[in-house]
Amino acid sequence: MRFKDKVVAITGGGSGIGKEAAARFIGEGARVALNGRDLGKLEAAAREIDPSGTKVVVSAGDIALPETGAALVDAAVSRFGRLDVLVNNAGVFNPTPFLELTEADYDWYLDTILKGKFFTAQAAAKAMKEKGGAIVQTGSMWAIQAIGATPSAAYSAANAGVHAMVRNLAIELAPYNIRINAVAPAVVETPVYNTFLSDDQVKQVLPTFNSFHPLGRNGQPRDVAEAILFLASEQASWITGTVLPVDGGVTAGRQ
Repeated sequence: MRFKDKVVAITGGGSGIGKEAAARFIGEGARVALNGRDLGKLEAAAREIDPSGTKVVVSAGDIALPETGAALVDAAVSRFGRLDVLVNNAGVFNPTPFLELTEADYDWYLDTILKGKFFTAQAAAKAMKEKGGAIVQTGSMWAIQAIGATPSAAYSAANAGVHAMVRNLAIELAPYNIRINAVAPAVVETPVYNTFLSDDQVKQVLPTFNSFHPLGRNGQPRDVAEAILFLASEQASWITGTVLPVDGGVTAGRQ
């Protein structure tokens, strides 16, 4: 029960890594505020992970808008009285060759991934600065290592900004006893792939990436959620400014 009586806010909490992390935080005693763009999906996730209806509050909205992050923090504080942890998890992914990327594509990545995480972290830090807290960002292995099979220049650039933000905020927020770290996942089997592939394509394509990872399999939401909970916990109380690859060994090298 590492998070007994703690309050956690999670962006992108309606499915995948965010939903898995929320369930695990609740299992360890936390109360959770969930953000996502689809209110119905959020409410369904909340019912699934908290049938009692007492441990989860939802706050729907596009995280690219600074007011959405502020509303999530306000929901956590209004409902549960405080905020101890922010998991900045929301993101988008759609591999597209550089020469085909449009300005709208570029803005989509930067606004959702970098701007969204920036201003949500700012809102959370303001709520945490009196008593301290922890922020965990979901970055990406693609911000560390380019992968030819999944051309992702704008996505990678946005996440590289997230990684840089982690290091800068670690210094700025340390006087307030606020720690900030990130996880950098490789291929994790989440619904994000269904946003640009059909169900049949997902079934065909994702297994081809198992061997891409030295450990021989794609990641699952639980793999990343475990790392997120560790970085958010007191077990990591002397860790800040770190980007932790959770990638099945991809960034270590090739076999």
